[in-house]
Amino acid sequence: MDNETLQRYVEGNASQEEKEAIAVWLDADEKNMQDMLALRTIYDASLWNGTEETAEQPTPIHHKKRIQFVYELLKIAAVFILATGGYHLFFITHPNTPEPAIAIQTVYAPEGQRTEIQLGDGTKVWLNANTSFTFPNPFSETERRVELIGEAYFEVAKDESKPFIVAVKGYQVKVLGTEFDVKAYLQDDGFETALLKGSVEVSSDQTGEKLVLTPNSMVYAENGRLRLSKLQHIEHFLWKQGIIAFENESVEEIFKTMQLYYNIKIDIRKASILKDHYTGKFRTEHGIEHVLRVLQIQHKFRFKKDIDTNTIIIY
Repeated sequence: MDNETLQRYVEGNASQEEKEAIAVWLDADEKNMQDMLALRTIYDASLWNGTEETAEQPTPIHHKKRIQFVYELLKIAAVFILATGGYHLFFITHPNTPEPAIAIQTVYAPEGQRTEIQLGDGTKVWLNANTSFTFPNPFSETERRVELIGEAYFEVAKDESKPFIVAVKGYQVKVLGTEFDVKAYLQDDGFETALLKGSVEVSSDQTGEKLVLTPNSMVYAENGRLRLSKLQHIEHFLWKQGIIAFENESVEEIFKTMQLYYNIKIDIRKASILKDHYTGKFRTEHGIEHVLRVLQIQHKFRFKKDIDTNTIIIY
């Protein structure tokens, strides 16, 4: 695939025929995807740092020096993406964006993995496994609104004139500058927001409820209502470092967590172990079968995997 076509693609200027050709090219070789991700990362960085042309002064995308510079960096960027744990960043620019200068992008962290990104305003976001995060680039003049499916930890850059809003399934978390965690997987009915620093306002789209959190507290949904509680398990947030931590949690809850993080179904046919409790830590990258083998030492059960149905059977 020639360089100028790829450049037009990441900038949103490729024709439909070019998009289809690139899709075939990406499917042909995993290395092609790595190269595209690297180019996408470099282009995003140029936008976020203000080095790209503005929408008010559009310039044809045929600057040979800039293209050459990007591709000189391409190999370095590809190595960086792989060296940071193989997070497999998937940037998806959504079609039919009204303004070419504003791209609506999605970053996806696959099952069993995690990733960290930095937004244009300086906000840092960590995505837990099996999580999708959507954001505009750049933000609007009035607010910084993002969408989340899964779990993410935020260090929000302070900007009193432009609140940061995380929209999840039926809830919104509004902040100016703080550190907090939001958990709202589609596969699970639960919703949680935990605050470590600063202040956040959590509101329910269904009931109109609004609750303001103080540090070391959390809010969760129960029977359609928002509930406040003290933050109990601070080591939960070690997931940012690739560590799953359990503190005296039931085996039933551990299995639920495994299903979310690894996007797999667990069929439990030995109910007697579900109320047992366990404390321990695991590396996410070691996989679900490693977790199960460790649990087997203390909690007697067997397991097998049905690849056709993506199910682990506990018996």
